[in-house]
Amino acid sequence: MNICILENLFGYLTFDESLSKLEALGIKKLEIGAGGYPGKSHCDPKVLLADSEKLKEFTDTIKRHGMEIAALACHGNPVHPNKDKAKGYDEDFKNAILLAEVLGVDTIVGFSGCPGDSESSVRPNWVTCSWPPDYSETLKWQWEEVLIPYWKETVAFAASHGVNKIALEMHPGFCVYNPSTLLRLREAVGDVIGANFDPSHLIWQGMDPVAAIRELKGAIYHVHAKDTKVDVYNTAKNGVLDTRRYTNEAERSWIFRTVGYGHDAQYWRDMISSLRMAGYEGVLSIEHEDSLMSVEEGLSKAVEFLRSSVIGEEKPGSISWA
Repeated sequence: MNICILENLFGYLTFDESLSKLEALGIKKLEIGAGGYPGKSHCDPKVLLADSEKLKEFTDTIKRHGMEIAALACHGNPVHPNKDKAKGYDEDFKNAILLAEVLGVDTIVGFSGCPGDSESSVRPNWVTCSWPPDYSETLKWQWEEVLIPYWKETVAFAASHGVNKIALEMHPGFCVYNPSTLLRLREAVGDVIGANFDPSHLIWQGMDPVAAIRELKGAIYHVHAKDTKVDVYNTAKNGVLDTRRYTNEAERSWIFRTVGYGHDAQYWRDMISSLRMAGYEGVLSIEHEDSLMSVEEGLSKAVEFLRSSVIGEEKPGSISWA
């Protein structure tokens, strides 16, 4: 497995400056923000598709630094109850697919999205319990009337443009937030849908990443390397459903951390080994969201930790001794 970087963390620099920093760390693979929440600071598909010179400058910059694109990131809420917002996220996602086709990239990373509770809603409604009955009714409407129809159409569009892996990040706040919901959508719309396996969002919900990997065998299309530290004392008082701001680290039940600062090397070795046994041979894409570290420190420590303590970048050889 190769280390990859979700490159939008250096969105305040020029593309060339950003890749120079990553090249100095020995990075060869990129996940590039191409719309939605990751933004388009270095990669606006609509612009690149309309301007061949800008597209060439974009691809030449990547080649000059000896890098390749592993995936385009376009996280958004394309089923948002606000129709204008939904349209914007959907257009971003479709444009990312069209750009991926031109670039020869087969993987788009995103969110499933979350509708409201009816056609008249103005904000998303994430259902977290089955009772009172209103919630079960809302959930049924969201999946059958909105989510499945949208992704059936989008999967067909992606497949017709050579994108055969839509890696949905299992993220609370959206309809797909754990293995069972990921597999439910995959069963309903086809195997173009798979998982972006980001353990940080599973850890704080109380899941074991190794158990989740085993459940998702064959359906993992991308992996984010991001850690979470659960505060046992704050969790003991208030549980894990925490709406405090991410900057209020001392009082939150959990916070995102650079890999190695939430769990030790053996925890991550077990996770990486399980990914291998599940057939995953893709990248480990570092996503920096550690509020206790600067971008550059968090990134360099993550690269060092993964490279020195966790993964081997070579494929395993034959088992001659067996």
